[in-house]
This record gives sequence, C-alpha cells and structure tokens, in this order.
Amino acid sequence: MGDNIKFAKATWEIMEQLLEVDNIEEALSGSLDIIMKTVGGEAGAIWLLDENKNRLYPTFYYGPVDLSGISIENGIGVEGTVTKTGKSLLIEDASSDTKFETTVFDDQGVQTKSLLCVPLNDLTKVIGCIEIINKKNNKPFDKDELQLCERMASLAAITVAEKGLTVGETEDREVLISLKNVIKEFRVPGRVSRILKGINLNVYKGEFLVVLGESGCGKSTMMNIIGGMDYLTEGQLLVEGVDYSHPTDQALTMYRREYIGFIFQSYNLMPNLTALDNVRFIAEICKDPMAPEEALARVGLGEKGGSYPSQMSGGQQQRVAIARALVKRPKLILADEPTAALDYETSIEVLSAIEEAVRTENTTVIMITHNPEIGKMADRIVKLRSGRIFSIKHNAKPLKAKELEW
Repeated sequence: MGDNIKFAKATWEIMEQLLEVDNIEEALSGSLDIIMKTVGGEAGAIWLLDENKNRLYPTFYYGPVDLSGISIENGIGVEGTVTKTGKSLLIEDASSDTKFETTVFDDQGVQTKSLLCVPLNDLTKVIGCIEIINKKNNKPFDKDELQLCERMASLAAITVAEKGLTVGETEDREVLISLKNVIKEFRVPGRVSRILKGINLNVYKGEFLVVLGESGCGKSTMMNIIGGMDYLTEGQLLVEGVDYSHPTDQALTMYRREYIGFIFQSYNLMPNLTALDNVRFIAEICKDPMAPEEALARVGLGEKGGSYPSQMSGGQQQRVAIARALVKRPKLILADEPTAALDYETSIEVLSAIEEAVRTENTTVIMITHNPEIGKMADRIVKLRSGRIFSIKHNAKPLKAKELEW
C-alpha cells in the first residue's frame, strides 16, 4: 500500500510539472528528478531523438555522470533499441540477462546492475526514451517502477510534441570526410564476416577526432577505408563532397598522395635513410610540400636531420614519422596507435607534436587508440562497438597533451 501511495503521489507531481510548468526544459528536468527520488535510482537520463541525424541526445541526466556532448545512433545499445522498437525494457540483473547491452553509463564509471528504459511515445511516433540505472539499495527494479516510468514517458512525450524542444547540436563546420551507412565484409571459409555494420560519421575540417574501442570492433578497418587502403562493401565515402566509394586505382593513389598523412605505431621509417631524407623522400612525390627541414623543426628535431633511425629513440622516430606526414601539408592525418609502443613521457612528446599540427596547421586528425585518456585532448571521441558507432562525445574543453595523466 505504501508504494502505491508513493507512486500515485509521484505521478501527480509529474503531471503538475509537465502540464503546468511553462518552461519545458524545467518541466522535464523536474520530472526526471521526481522519478529518480521515487524509485531511488543511482543515475538516469532523458534521451530525445533528432530524426534528421537519426541520433539520440541526453537532453537531461541525473547522477554521478557527465553525458554532455554524447550522442547515440538510433537502434544501437539499450537506449537506441528502446527508441527504435518502442518497447520498454526492464533488466533485473544485467550480469546475466542476455538482452542487456552495455550502456553509456558504464563508460562513465557507473556499472549497470539493473535498469529501466521506456520509450517516449507521442501516439504517432517514438521521440526518445527515459532510462534509469541501478537502485541505491542494490535491489532490482520491479514492474510497478516500470509502470511509473511509462506514465511519465507518456506525459513527457505529449508535452514535447505540444510545446516543442530543440534536440541535438547545431553543426555549421565544414565537412571533410563523410561516411554514409558504410558496410565492410570479408569472405572467410564457409561464410561472410561483416566487420563494419553501417557506419555514419562526418569528420570536420580542422578537428581532432579520437576513435576508441576494443580489439576487433572495426577501428582499423574504418581507418583503412578512410585512408584509401581498403574498399568498402556498401555505402558511401565522400571526401569534400566527392564520391570515393569505388575509385579507380589512379584516383585512389592521388587521394592518398595529396590528402592523407599517415602515422603508424611501428614508425615505418626507412633504416638506410637519415631522418631528413626520410622526410624528403615523401616531399619529393607530393604537390606543394613543406620544406623537409621545416617539418622536422615543427616536431622538435631540427638538429637530428642527419641521424639514422637506429641512432634515435622510439619517441624521436615517431616524431620523424609525424614530420613525414606534415611535410605533405595534408588535409587529413591518420594516426593508428601512435603511442602504443612508447612510455608515458615519450607519448606526451609525440601527442604534443600531433596537437601542434591540429592547432597551428588546421589539419584534421583521426587517431585510433586503446587509451581513453588520450580522448580528453580530442574535439570529439567516437566509440565503436561490434562494428557500429556506439557513441559520440563532444569535448567542450579539450585538454592539452601535457595535461593528460595515466
């Protein structure tokens, strides 16, 4: 009886918030606060769908998390699945429930034990969802609590439909690279393995983008397609609006030569050439290069031009590799785990050199890494999971390389 009275009171308070408060942001935020306190939730969020981008944005969130700048593709993860299907989800034990797929809250350090996620349905379409993670008393959520959330969701959806609410983030930056529903398949004995399962991503001019994800999630495959080192199976790759989905060999060669600078984990320097000659070799095959001496100076190796790779430390070799990428004046630098083989101090030196390229040359950089700390210096962090983009986070205040700690 006590819970029934508590839930009835909460429903009435939510109705007052949504139907009587003129400011819809205040009404939704207040309603989420009421639900969180009523069910004793640890963390929660209201996700709204931007139909044009087909992405969910956390309009309001609650608890020891910062979801600012994060978005999720509709249909992906718990939140996207509930919004896509329009069906509520009650997970009593996330550790053993086969329906559970990791939420963004896990990435924020809140380990999901149980959850509620209900769709925001305005009777004509689903416009988002409400999600609550964990009860503070460590008990699982129950059907009565699910019903309370569904009541709020119905009222909230109608209110949003009536009063309107801006969803997502406006983006007026110029697009350099655009991936549209990119699928990549490999044939293996007896079957076809799909590595990328529909990647949609715009990469903007002058931005530093970090791609995170576990081994096998498709990071390197996506990078190879962007870099012209592999072909997509389905979808589109657009470079400044030009379709490179199925280019000729000549077009692909010119694209790699004129657009892309590559930085690899293993440096890939020619051992029989000095640092300067390694850089000069690339400068001689591209149009309008930077002076090789200047490129080395940009990475702090102006006095090391006559040294051979065997005479240099790993960090110095990697900075030569960065100079080799910079000398082309590329529009895009692709960096694949550039610090994986380096210690902390050397990694910071290398990241500082890459940072300089982004901030002073307005060069776009896409970096693959397993180290989430490096993401803090990026403009955006893209997380891949099982061949899909799980989330995208915008950093309002990117850190400098020297501010990173791990």
